[in-house]
Amino acid sequence: MSHMKTLLSPILSITDFFETYAKALEHYDTKTMAYLYNTPCTMISDDTTTVFNDLSRLEGFFNIGAGFYRQFGIAHVRPEIWTRRDWTGKIMNVKVNWQYFDEQKRPVYNCDYQYVLKTDKHYQWKIILSVSLNEKERVEEWKKKAGQ
Repeated sequence: MSHMKTLLSPILSITDFFETYAKALEHYDTKTMAYLYNTPCTMISDDTTTVFNDLSRLEGFFNIGAGFYRQFGIAHVRPEIWTRRDWTGKIMNVKVNWQYFDEQKRPVYNCDYQYVLKTDKHYQWKIILSVSLNEKERVEEWKKKAGQ
């Protein structure tokens, strides 16, 4: 039975999953970022709720974000996983603090997200729900401090 569990375990650990996401962010690789999401998926914050039904629309959304990161000199990204809760064998809730740095690895800003991930038919984690807890506020604070 334990052999069967190994076969059905997700291919990437949660840490590896978010490290892959961070590398994609650093390289403005919106195709990989979109690939890490399930479709349909939902992104929510206090102000918006957006459902993406296809990867090309999701990738377009990430292209806008990549433009922001380029414009403000974000070159390094570090995900710090604060909590992870297995809801079932295939569904997990993860809280991540994203830390953004400039080219000299000086902190730019950080923000918190909650994610719900689910394994797909290939046993790979995919994000089905992304909740921005405070990114808008943190970016605004940082812009004020930086005089942007």
